[in-house]
Amino acid sequence: MDDTSIQHYNQQRDSISILETIDIHTGVRTVLKEFEEIIEAPNWTLDGRSLLYNSNGRIYRFELASAAIHELPTGFAVNCNNDHVLSPDNRQIAISHHTSGDFKSRIYILPIEGGSPRLITPLGPSYLHGWSPDGQRLAYCAERNGQYDIYTISVQGGQETRLTNEPGLDDGPEYSPSGQHIWFNSTRSGLMQIWRMQADGANPLHMLHEDANCWFPHLSPDGNWLVYIVYAKEDVAPGDHPANKNVQLRLAPASGAASKTIASLFGGQGTLNVNSWSPDNHTLAFVSYRLKHTPASS
Repeated sequence: MDDTSIQHYNQQRDSISILETIDIHTGVRTVLKEFEEIIEAPNWTLDGRSLLYNSNGRIYRFELASAAIHELPTGFAVNCNNDHVLSPDNRQIAISHHTSGDFKSRIYILPIEGGSPRLITPLGPSYLHGWSPDGQRLAYCAERNGQYDIYTISVQGGQETRLTNEPGLDDGPEYSPSGQHIWFNSTRSGLMQIWRMQADGANPLHMLHEDANCWFPHLSPDGNWLVYIVYAKEDVAPGDHPANKNVQLRLAPASGAASKTIASLFGGQGTLNVNSWSPDNHTLAFVSYRLKHTPASS
């Protein structure tokens, strides 16, 4: 998301948020809870018991069995956006927080139970999307010198590594469960499309050819399936992923074979920014939206 006030951003979205799951095999959707405020981007915990999401700059845990909600203590990081990821062992969470001063998004790591965030990327804006399976590196989209590309960095911080350098926007990098590849979305071929490259940035491959704008590829834990969000090409510019649009969730084999639509919904930004697969590979969590006030027809 852009470097604008979290509160201002949410005030522009006069929507009800609907936290849902979908069984990828049956297509059955289950509403877990409706929220009067904007919530975004659920992460499914490794034990299958909870979802973590962001709302109004904070991170919350939703307990699936009881529907209880608990705020995660994040110290000074109270302007978190929808780019947050759990470590492979679920002992830590990495967040993208808009820092004071320039209000640019930077990446921090803190314990999963909350605590003091530790800065990973001094440069901003940096938007987190992936954590390597060995727990050692983070993958993110960052703007440097006016261009958005994909970078990785050690979880200890230090020098970042640039993986892409093509005209247009590269975004949404996520490691495959094997750690051999990074999946991402890119406008390098015109429309926003799904790509894959080796973890060091070599051999980029256009994996899915869609006549639409496709964002945020997420691999199932077993590495067999890919889900992503799709905007109609006439609805948005290729490099934009706004809220309050009619979108689709599509499922495809990770081999790059033909995709199918598993859900149509009103959403977009906030619906599926981060990986939200259940640990058993069967279910996906996401957020749909409903306008509180429908504009009067002319």
